[in-house]
Amino acid sequence: MFMDNRSMHRVSIVIPVYQGAHTLPTLVKEIAPLTQPQLTPDGNSFMVCEVLLVHDCGPDRSDTTMEDMHAQYSFVQPVWLSRNYGQHAATLAGMASATGDWVVSIDEDGQQDPADIGRMLDSALASSLQLVYAQPMNPPPHGWLRNLFSRTAKTISTKLLGNSAIGRFNSFRLVDGEIARTLAAYCGNGVYLDVGLFWVTGRIGHCPVRLRNELARPSGYSYFKLFGHFWNLILTTGTRPLRLITVVGFGSMILAFAIAAYALYGKLYGQVPVQGWASILIVVAFFSGSILTALGVIAEYLAVTMGIVMGKPLYVVSTKPTRPAVRL
Repeated sequence: MFMDNRSMHRVSIVIPVYQGAHTLPTLVKEIAPLTQPQLTPDGNSFMVCEVLLVHDCGPDRSDTTMEDMHAQYSFVQPVWLSRNYGQHAATLAGMASATGDWVVSIDEDGQQDPADIGRMLDSALASSLQLVYAQPMNPPPHGWLRNLFSRTAKTISTKLLGNSAIGRFNSFRLVDGEIARTLAAYCGNGVYLDVGLFWVTGRIGHCPVRLRNELARPSGYSYFKLFGHFWNLILTTGTRPLRLITVVGFGSMILAFAIAAYALYGKLYGQVPVQGWASILIVVAFFSGSILTALGVIAEYLAVTMGIVMGKPLYVVSTKPTRPAVRL
């Protein structure tokens, strides 16, 4: 089989590692055949040139597994973070070190199949896309409650933020290499990764895939952490939530005038007794709640802005692994 090296697409794979001690060997073994030159279903030549394992300092011994993988496979390169920064920061740390023409981010739990990379690359090349998300055709291998919350969060994000594409993001993504490295260099602390990608990409597509069951470990994300990701998505996408608060404020003022006009009309023309204490209590409670909600949202925006202005680092790469504490 002849392949033109000039058209060979080099792919870097970034894997954030939090609890991958038992899943990484299987996943890397699946990726190993892709490091040889081969063809996609549409006949495009590609190869995986490197696999970047980003150690996010989880509770298990992923560090020793990563060292073993690095010793066993020449294409595996570990990236050591100084502490746990979260999946998005770890993904960006891997993107900053990637050298391929394309960068693929994939989870460590094995539910995403590396064999789908070829079809995602075909989607990107066929439509000149800069970013391709995997679009699962089957429900994620989680409980029904978590899947329900996930769909609800994405629906709210789509309706509230006015961007239909943002509701279809996925951690399994193929990104143009230059865009991935540029984003990793300039993306600040507190910025949601997919929001940052929407800032710098104009051509986004989706590739149908089928999810697999996770490899011998549950998800490392609690409902509290997932809500934190959702809230970070809302805060970093734009000013539309603030504009919504402004609209609610104007609506509250109009409602207050309407209630006053109705009470005045009933008092003067309808001979209806207007009870003062109940109406005062309702109005004070309603508008106090509106003010506090607005102040709370504004305070969240100021907190995000302060974190960016103060130069808080998104991640710190070290030259040696940060190992978990030894339990005596």
